[in-house]
Amino acid sequence: MDEEARKKKRLYAGEKKPSMKRRLDGHDYSSRCIYLVTMVTEGRLPLFGKVVGDVHKPYGDPDAPHTVPTPLGAAIFDNWSGMLARFPEMTGIAFQLMPDHFHAILFITGKMANPLGKVLNGFKTGCRQAFHALCPVLYDAAAQRQHKDAHRKASDHGILFELNYNDKVLLRGGQLDIWKHYLADNPRRLLVKREHPEFFRVQRSLVWKGMTFSGLGNLFLLRRPMLVQIQCSRSLSEKQIAAKTAETLALCRQGAVLVSPSVSPGEKAVMRAAFDAGFPEIILKDNGFAPLAKPSGKSFDACALGQLLFLGPTYHSNERKTITRSECLGLNEIARRLCE
Repeated sequence: MDEEARKKKRLYAGEKKPSMKRRLDGHDYSSRCIYLVTMVTEGRLPLFGKVVGDVHKPYGDPDAPHTVPTPLGAAIFDNWSGMLARFPEMTGIAFQLMPDHFHAILFITGKMANPLGKVLNGFKTGCRQAFHALCPVLYDAAAQRQHKDAHRKASDHGILFELNYNDKVLLRGGQLDIWKHYLADNPRRLLVKREHPEFFRVQRSLVWKGMTFSGLGNLFLLRRPMLVQIQCSRSLSEKQIAAKTAETLALCRQGAVLVSPSVSPGEKAVMRAAFDAGFPEIILKDNGFAPLAKPSGKSFDACALGQLLFLGPTYHSNERKTITRSECLGLNEIARRLCE
């Protein structure tokens, strides 16, 4: 589809809806590219397996967290492998089965006759057949629920998987290694979340000091007696930032909890130093949180230890945007009020 045809199509598409399952606008999904694909079971039913293991064991250890698949989970993997075998232009890089979803990294090495979505629809058909054969009672219940929809096109229900799927397109250097680590670490992260559910549950409509937030992390940090705002001008020199960092770390050792949107280079440097030293922080965001949002990277483990609290507005948007100066000033004002 060329740009002119795409513009005409947008005229009839209606208002863009928030979704984690939209395709990348303007991208050719039949071209050479690497993707991270995620599919989730309808209703988040844990049909594919059970995660077991010791969260303290390193990846690769026999006792490290891993998924023990059900017969259906094994069939999902077999169907994925079969799809790769049928399309020589597709190469699997990684696959991670979880109880209610799976992630896969997929490399399309050359131009395909059909776009990725059409190929994945065929994969989902094979999985649905396996679901029917292995779990007939659950399959019939899902099919009946779908049949009851008065208007099929408006249905929000799939049978085995939720309608549609999520994909990410590889765009930057280093992104592939991050994806591979994320997939390998998924079972451990699930067990950690189960050990500390209070730190990984998105809280809505939190009211504090006359302001309303959504939050993720250790809410008790708000009640600590010493909250210190970190606000640094972009004009600070490296020497001034280093002095600010040393001053702040001294306050942290006295029990301070740092509060900042962490936007300017100075703010990022100070907050990173405190984070690396294991001190608690409240981080203000310019966007809210999706229902299943969770921190990434080292922030995930820090959150499990109660070291972090993320606060954002009550709404969430999937649109990527650059934070404006007025939004930065607004976040700094919120930080000031929290620390009063």
